[in-house]
Amino acid sequence: MLSIQVQHTAAVAEREPLIRPFGFKGNYLTELWQAVSRITSANGHSAIGLATQSVLYGDADFFAAHPEQDGNEKMFALTREALSLMKQIPFTTPLDLQEQLLPRVVAAAGDITGKPDIHINFVLNSLVSVDNAAWLLYARENGLRSFDEMIPAAYRQALSHRNNQIAVMFQVSYNMPVEDVVNAVKAGYFVIKIKTGAPGTQEEMLAFDSARLTEIHEAVKDLHTPHGPVRFTMDANGRYETKDTLLRYLDHARRIGAFDRILLYEEPFREEFTQPVHDIGLRLAVDESVHSEADALQRLEQGYTALVLKGIAKTLSLSMRIAKLAAERGVPCMCSDLTVNPVLVDWHKNLAARLSPFPGIGMGMMETNGDMNYTRWAEMKQWHPAAGSSWTEAEQGVFNLDADFYVQSGGILAPLPHYEELFKQT
Repeated sequence: MLSIQVQHTAAVAEREPLIRPFGFKGNYLTELWQAVSRITSANGHSAIGLATQSVLYGDADFFAAHPEQDGNEKMFALTREALSLMKQIPFTTPLDLQEQLLPRVVAAAGDITGKPDIHINFVLNSLVSVDNAAWLLYARENGLRSFDEMIPAAYRQALSHRNNQIAVMFQVSYNMPVEDVVNAVKAGYFVIKIKTGAPGTQEEMLAFDSARLTEIHEAVKDLHTPHGPVRFTMDANGRYETKDTLLRYLDHARRIGAFDRILLYEEPFREEFTQPVHDIGLRLAVDESVHSEADALQRLEQGYTALVLKGIAKTLSLSMRIAKLAAERGVPCMCSDLTVNPVLVDWHKNLAARLSPFPGIGMGMMETNGDMNYTRWAEMKQWHPAAGSSWTEAEQGVFNLDADFYVQSGGILAPLPHYEELFKQT
């Protein structure tokens, strides 16, 4: 592979409003910025990488302490700084680039945000558009024509499966009307992801989460889908402070008859929580607290039994490393969303498509919730280079992946006229 030297960089951001405030991690978003990074090599090849910024996901404390726009401006400023820094780093693969770039961006993040201990996920989120651009530049420099060809040899075994279907996790935020959940199940969605960890004290959180599960379970328990009965997943985004609080929630699930429907519980505890979780009696998945292979190993030893890949939030490069580790240990993976734009859905779908089927459902599993949250979703879909392709739309709760999806690599290597046009407007 060639050594790549980035010579020119640029970045723009497009603000996308949400239909309603989107609640998780004990707070609410009202808009999401779409960061667009453009890089050009010394050989004259160019590439554009996209990212959806989520300051609330990246660092909930920082989000709460700043106006929403200010937080987005700070993360975008960090993206610009990362682009400037990458011009100093020749690289062979994007994984090599990230290894050298990440420590430098971490060092810059404290100055830019004014928070010396800014969470690493804030930094990783700021790098997604940079990393995606690096992958596309890497492909163009080396004449690689597909996602499969882009995967370095050491990571191919972990991403060698070819799912024909991917189950779509239908996300339910704190304030989504239950009627919307019922309509989703009637449309065929069979994996319902419930956001737990509601705002308030731990007792207020538990009371709200328990009541929310009751109303959702009662509304859908007798409904069936083409893929069988409704299954639940939960995601607390690290809001639960003790094991006892989680066990009380699961006891409530048993009392109302919902426990056997739960496929997994994602990231229940705060990152500082290090107690063993082997005794929870349920598959626990880890997301936010994995920022490296060492973190993943520590969580697996703790008793977690699934890993969440978040290439659209923490870079494709890191996700490849985690996928390789998981495959070597026989640990299932799934892909969670960040309310990303339609193009990024297919970046993530390329990952989910190549993972071993998730236990209990016999297919890949990923979350995408942009369609229920973005005001301009219908318009945004038209900016996808493969707009209208059958595999871009979920049908009866699944993405059906045919040979065309794999041939086109979900469209991710194609030009992006809408996002390219943004640079002419600056």
